Amino acid sequence: MDIVQVAADGALVVAPAGRIDSTTSETFEHALATALDGGTRRLVIDFSGVSYISSVGLRVLLVVAKRLKSDRGALVLCGLGDAVRQVFDLAGFLPLFAVEPTRDQAVKRAAA
Repeated sequence: MDIVQVAADGALVVAPAGRIDSTTSETFEHALATALDGGTRRLVIDFSGVSYISSVGLRVLLVVAKRLKSDRGALVLCGLGDAVRQVFDLAGFLPLFAVEPTRDQAVKRAAA
């Protein structure tokens, strides 16, 4: 899995590419934890390059969301393709996260 990180209007955009599963979730979790440890409080995760996310990947997102909530930060997801959105939906996770269709909209929401 590749992970690209870009600062945008006061938020950090993290864009993983590939699959987020038991093999790659540690890399994903480490990248997010490093960003939060470095002071990031406005986080956008762009899933447009992700073809699949497992329950392990969903757990990583819950941990990050909980940490940002306690730090009064913001987490916004975007770019959920059909397969990824279906996993979120089946797990009942869509209502737990702020989701926007595009990166630009997600950055605006995170910065607000």
